Amino acid sequence: MSKDAVLLIAHGSPERVEDIPEFLRNISRGRPMPEAVVREVQRRYSLIGSSPLTRITRHQADGVARELGLPAYVGMRNWHPFIADTLKQMAADGVERAVAICLAPHNSQTSVGLYKAVLFGAPAPFVIDFVSEWHDHPLLIQALAEKLRTSWTQACAQHGSQLPVLFTAHSVPQRTIVERDPYEAQTRETAALVAATVPEIGGWRFAFQSQGMSGGEWLGPTVEDTITSLRDAGHTGVFVQPIGFVCDHVEILFDIDILFRQYAGERGMKLYRAESLNDSPLFIHAVADLAQTRLNGLASNCKISITAEKIS
Repeated sequence: MSKDAVLLIAHGSPERVEDIPEFLRNISRGRPMPEAVVREVQRRYSLIGSSPLTRITRHQADGVARELGLPAYVGMRNWHPFIADTLKQMAADGVERAVAICLAPHNSQTSVGLYKAVLFGAPAPFVIDFVSEWHDHPLLIQALAEKLRTSWTQACAQHGSQLPVLFTAHSVPQRTIVERDPYEAQTRETAALVAATVPEIGGWRFAFQSQGMSGGEWLGPTVEDTITSLRDAGHTGVFVQPIGFVCDHVEILFDIDILFRQYAGERGMKLYRAESLNDSPLFIHAVADLAQTRLNGLASNCKISITAEKIS
C-alpha cells in the first residue's frame, strides 16, 4: 500500500520582528524593499507581538493528521518551514502520494498560482495532487457560518442593536482580475454562501482589505470606504468576518483589530469581528474531508492505471 500524506501550504510569517527584513526579501525574491516599507511592517508586527500563522498552521496540520490517521506536513512559501525543505522531509519519510492543500481557499494568480509554481518548481520523488481551489466546500462554509452566527449574535447583544455584516478578503492587483482571474468571483461566492447559511444577519456587504503598498490599482471596494458608507447610512457599528483567511495573522490582528477598529472609532462607530477559524474542529474536518476525497481519487486513478497495464 502506498504511503499517503497531506501537505498544508501557507504564506509563511516570522515570529520575530528582527526577521522581517529577511522575510520581505523572500517575498520580493531578493529585490530590495524600501526602508520605509520594512519599518512599517516591523511596526505592525511589534504592535501585535508576533504572528501566530506558523504555530496555528501546525495545529491545523496536527488536527488533520489525527482525523485521517495520516502524516500531515506544513510548507511555507516565504518563511520556515519552506515548501522545498518540507518536500525533502516527506521524501525522506517515504511518502509516495500526497495531497497539497493551499490554505487560501480562493484561486488567484497572485497567491495560489505562486504556491503551485514553488511546489512544482523542482520534481518531487512522489505523486502530488494539488488542490487549486475549495472556496465552496460545504464544510468550509459551515465552519465560517458557525463562527459568524456565534460571534455576531454576541456582538449584537453587546451593541444593543442588529449589526450590519461586512465580509472581507485580501485584495489583489486589479490587473490580475482583468486577466480573468477567478479570485473576485470566488470570494464573493463564499460570502454569499455563508450569508445564506446564516439568514438572520439580513443584508450584508463585501469589501477587499489589505491593499498592497506597491503601485497600481488594487481590487476594491476598500473596507475604509465601506465603513464610511455604513456610517453615512446611520449605523453605529459594524461586524466584520474575513472569509478570505483561515487563521489569525497580521492582516487580521493588525489590519482589522487595530487599523480598521481605529478607523471606525474615529467615525463614531464600533467594530466587532468574527473569531477566526484557526483550529476549529469543523474547519479541521473540512480540510480532512477535502484531503481524503482527493486521496481516494489518486487511489482510483492508480487502480485504473494498473488495470490498463494488465490488459495491454
